[in-house]
Amino acid sequence: MLRVMTWNIRTGGRDSGGADRRDRLVRVVAEQRPDVLALQELRNFDSGDTLADFAGRVGMTAHLARSCLGQPVAVLLRPPLRALAAARVRRPFHHAAQRVTVPTDAGPLTVLSVHLDPYSGLRRRVEAGWVAAALRRAPGELGLLAGDLNTLDPVADHTDRIARLPAAYRRRHLRRDGRTVDTRAVARLLAAGLVDLYAAAGTPDAGLTAPTRHGGGAEFSGMRLDYLLGTAPLAARVRDCRVVRGGDAEYASDHYPVVADLALDPA
Repeated sequence: MLRVMTWNIRTGGRDSGGADRRDRLVRVVAEQRPDVLALQELRNFDSGDTLADFAGRVGMTAHLARSCLGQPVAVLLRPPLRALAAARVRRPFHHAAQRVTVPTDAGPLTVLSVHLDPYSGLRRRVEAGWVAAALRRAPGELGLLAGDLNTLDPVADHTDRIARLPAAYRRRHLRRDGRTVDTRAVARLLAAGLVDLYAAAGTPDAGLTAPTRHGGGAEFSGMRLDYLLGTAPLAARVRDCRVVRGGDAEYASDHYPVVADLALDPA
């Protein structure tokens, strides 16, 4: 069984002039023990020994994509998993996207850690197209998109949660008419053939990922923004998918992690 996890760790686990949350982050990762870990919002992880130190503490190897405008993202692997290929998706994302391919007993699995534009629905839709294209070019039939898509899904009714947002944040999730909820990025990924692993696993709750109870997040109102989306052959192998709540996960970030177990083994 292969466990995958995605998590926006909020500004690299350290608040400006505030608390260092990295010990809590490490404890949550240690409890879940993912084989593949997609991380977003890795502020300062691209300088000094920050990335190497974090990867060493969780017993994984890291592949990081720097950002020209926002914050880096990364994919971390737990041995014996190894990278057959690893590279940044070379498109002008607001944040970044990192692509890593690993060998499994069912063929190569390509994982993308992605953080879409937080401010513009149109930009998110464009970035979603870049991500879908990157997965289409991946070898084999097993592909996973993991990340903070900053987008509500096109399935649920979001009227109440949008209404609860302060006006400045509400605009991020509405179309130009100021009324229609902008779900275009996730809709584009689903239209490209990707499958929501949360739905594929039959998880009964709404999968809300932001905010946590004590990690901040004034820009959220009980929202699902973090996803694990897979190609159809990968989705057929999902055995469980859940949002990790409670304990250190309530304090370590303003987002909860999402974890899935897949019927795969490292090759």
